[in-house]
Amino acid sequence: MAAHHNSANPSTLLPLELVDKCIGSRMHLTMKNDREIVGVLLGFDDFVNMVLEDVTEYENTPEGRRVTKLDQILLHGSNITMMIPGGEGPEAL
Repeated sequence: MAAHHNSANPSTLLPLELVDKCIGSRMHLTMKNDREIVGVLLGFDDFVNMVLEDVTEYENTPEGRRVTKLDQILLHGSNITMMIPGGEGPEAL
């Protein structure tokens, strides 16, 4: 089923339109596997698979929080549970 923009309400913003507005911006993503990712969104497709750069991955382990820095990643969209445009990650909370 295709989504259509509601012309009666010009303030309506579809999910992919919001993601498109975030290209070039920092994103805070929470994942299904209790990981959080913060990076700059370079691009995405219709399945919300994302390419991010300047990435920091936060993983909670029994030993504590593990932080991993990565230059660039391809993230599978089905693993994302929440996107926070402009979010700085769990350390900003």
